[in-house]
Amino acid sequence: MSRDLITRLLDGLPEDAVLTDPDVTASYANDMASFCPAGTPAVVVLPRTTEQVQHVMRTATELRVPVVPQGARSGLSGAANATDGCIVLSLIRMDRILEINAVDRYAVVEPGVINADLSRAVGEQGLCYPPDPSSWEMCTIGGNIGTASGGLCCVKYGVTAEYVLGLEVVLADGRLLTTGRRTAKGVAGYDLTRLFVGSEGTLGVVVRAVLALRPKPPRQLVLAAEFASAAAACDAVCRIMEGGHVPSLLELMDRTTLKAVNDLTRMGLPEETGALLLAAFDTGDPSADLAAVGALCETAGATRVVPAETPAESELLLQARRSSLIALEAVKGTTMIDDVCVPRSRLAEMLEGVERIASKFRLTIGVCAHAGDGNTHPTVCFDAADPEESRRARESFDEIMALGLELGGTITGEHGVGVLKKEWLAREAGPVGMELQRAVKDAFDPHGLLNPGKLF
Repeated sequence: MSRDLITRLLDGLPEDAVLTDPDVTASYANDMASFCPAGTPAVVVLPRTTEQVQHVMRTATELRVPVVPQGARSGLSGAANATDGCIVLSLIRMDRILEINAVDRYAVVEPGVINADLSRAVGEQGLCYPPDPSSWEMCTIGGNIGTASGGLCCVKYGVTAEYVLGLEVVLADGRLLTTGRRTAKGVAGYDLTRLFVGSEGTLGVVVRAVLALRPKPPRQLVLAAEFASAAAACDAVCRIMEGGHVPSLLELMDRTTLKAVNDLTRMGLPEETGALLLAAFDTGDPSADLAAVGALCETAGATRVVPAETPAESELLLQARRSSLIALEAVKGTTMIDDVCVPRSRLAEMLEGVERIASKFRLTIGVCAHAGDGNTHPTVCFDAADPEESRRARESFDEIMALGLELGGTITGEHGVGVLKKEWLAREAGPVGMELQRAVKDAFDPHGLLNPGKLF
């Protein structure tokens, strides 16, 4: 089978696009998630054109070989992990920005375009592509679409799903489906475009995307507010949102995270404080907005409020937040990064619950959060070489997800389900929801070849 598969693939692909060396293909076996099993791929293919992707899918369907689509493999749920004997379909060579339309405010891109590269390209034309995952310098647009990625600016600008106007998708049998539009409005039929966003490669392979753009906003200014407790910081978040303010960013770092960032970067962050809240505005008069928010923080009990006066000072504050996950990984060498999202009004309960779970399992668990939309990132730090500690890490992770559902939240705000959270998707969606989701999967992929073992 494997030899026949390789021969058939080479009939429609250049030789350098078909990788069979086991040492090379093994490097494509998994993404960045912990506790997610990965299989051994039979072959890795790196197409450059839609026609080559169609050839791969036709071959896979004829031979009944599973296909695992991949982007940069920066995901955190195991959604890009290989299965035994699969074709890994890496789309990183399909990396062209095909069009930037400043009048209709959209860009047309291939799936392998790096998020930051797109942002810089549209920025040169006075435009902005807002979704900005923390891995934006390496993650691809195709991967962002597959996992419905978020980012630091979601509180004002929303997530990836809100910017995908249309798609070209190669289906399991090799047919090419075009969805969506390039117009400002469009409500014709079922919204198949949104169906693919967040589907983690289980319904089809995105080969082109039409993405909405916005005018480039002014440079933002950031305010840092220190609090004696995470609960006080969460109270400030509620006051800010209730007051009708629209920050471009509203981020929280707890005491554990602040210490980890200091240990790694020596930035001199206030470790004695219980939580640090970062608020930013990209309005015409950000100083006035920061002053208003700073007053609300003080009312909520902030012990210190420091507004940045320049974009450079603002960037320094944001660098601390962007360093959080790397810093927490350095604590023990391995992390499990959760992304439970809860209603803003219950954010304090979420952080207090995580603190109890950390104590119960005798683990370091730091929390950084997109506080403005309730999306928390409890990050479990553990030694992967210690079986007992690894067991406690996994159990604590499950308790955090259970807590999120108990508080009326969701098991994933932006990282996706993949392998890591399959059991929890069933709990959140319920039996009727799962029945309908499986029916959708069967309609698009009747042989179950696209990214098997993910979501369900």
